[in-house]
Amino acid sequence: MNTFIQLPAKLLLGVFALIAFNEIGYAQDHPAPAPLVVVELFQSQGCSSCPPAEANLNAIAGQANILALSFAVTYWDNLGWKDTFASEAFTDRQYDYSHYQKQNGVYTPQVVVNGQQDLVGTDRAQLNQVIAQAHTQGPSLSWENGQLRVGSGKPAARADVWLVRYDPRTINVAIRAGENGGRTLPHRNVVRELVNLGTWDGSPKTFNIPAAKLTDLSTAALVQIKAGGAILGASKDTGVPMSTVPR
Repeated sequence: MNTFIQLPAKLLLGVFALIAFNEIGYAQDHPAPAPLVVVELFQSQGCSSCPPAEANLNAIAGQANILALSFAVTYWDNLGWKDTFASEAFTDRQYDYSHYQKQNGVYTPQVVVNGQQDLVGTDRAQLNQVIAQAHTQGPSLSWENGQLRVGSGKPAARADVWLVRYDPRTINVAIRAGENGGRTLPHRNVVRELVNLGTWDGSPKTFNIPAAKLTDLSTAALVQIKAGGAILGASKDTGVPMSTVPR
């Protein structure tokens, strides 16, 4: 009689345990994170119209679903103040967008969202609206052991794989000449390195990540239609920082 009573009790305990395990499993089965929205600002410390757009980028730089990148261009450098972060590579990137979109030229400030839509970026409400409407349909990206793996897909054209290293800190720069002379301008997510890792044609591919030239930088990757086309996918490397070369 006792044996007959104990067996159902054990079975019931097993059922309860299975239910609890399944509930935990479902609770831990989080939906896939939303794709990153890439917000690129092309600006210069020598441009008097740029600080409001820079302030808007600074304000969204910490959002998890946004990869905000500040690219300092060089074509203002001969007007009294040489931008402390400017690079010809960043100017070339802006011109690639201009040529791809068949624009007459480049301007600052200019914000480009997911490589597809551009705006001045000084109107925060407009910027938020463009970000909310942005979308990508690209390959998976994953980081492991100093490598970036790009999954399979069907791109409309061959794509470049870009490695971006940027400074996530707020950097206050005292401007001593030019249109912004006498001001101290805060910068966040300033791009310091832009490296083309190679080409992706839709087949899964793994790319080796070179050592960084500077310390304390965050790392991200972009998969983008060649020569200034749409950004198909982006990813931040949130793992342990790789070895770097001291400043």
